Amino acid sequence: MAHSYNQIVMQELTIWKNQFYKKSGMIHRFSKQVQNKVNAVIPEKAHQIVTEAIKGMVKTTLTGATYTTKKKDVEFLSLEEMDKLLLEKVSTFRKTAMIEGAGTGAGGILLGLADFPLLLSIKMKFLFEAASIYGFDTKNMEERVFILYVFQLAFSSDERRREVLDIIENWEEKKEEVSNMDWRQFQQEYRDYIDVVKFFQLVPVIGAAVGAYANYQLLQQLGETTMNCYRMRRLSQ
Repeated sequence: MAHSYNQIVMQELTIWKNQFYKKSGMIHRFSKQVQNKVNAVIPEKAHQIVTEAIKGMVKTTLTGATYTTKKKDVEFLSLEEMDKLLLEKVSTFRKTAMIEGAGTGAGGILLGLADFPLLLSIKMKFLFEAASIYGFDTKNMEERVFILYVFQLAFSSDERRREVLDIIENWEEKKEEVSNMDWRQFQQEYRDYIDVVKFFQLVPVIGAAVGAYANYQLLQQLGETTMNCYRMRRLSQ
């Protein structure tokens, strides 16, 4: 049974990985070009401030999630059982993100801005729970770095996602050379990815609905990406 399930997973992984090599849609390419032009005119000092702010946010969240995530006894679980546990977590965190998005979206611009660190912490906590489900110890710095690459794979441009997929697929060979995170690239890719969607969350009246829907979709995407990344690692073992 486990053997046949693993074969199904391998087929699903092949289909999933192939999507990263499809050409981006015209709207996506245009959006990326606009964002690149905007980023080019933003003063370097502003880039540095935002980079340090997001770096600080992520590091704080990583530390907090490390101490609030209990190591799970999954030694005797099959991959199928791990996947089921992960899907339950996706459902729980999706609901949490929807409530948070609706609440901050209904509050206009000031609360809408508060959504950024709140949603980031929800995503990071989910990633830590996912790592634990698949039997990886998040107290290990190497695993926390892996989590950041899973995050990047979910929320980056198509070009960057292809680079990150290669790192994740070949983690054991590449983990030493990619251990130092490029925080400037990390924050810019993430901001560019969610800026357009989250902008509408700041608009009065529609903000709550947009916030709830956007957060639902972002957690759904993170869930799929995370499950497939850890599937690859389990199967490679």
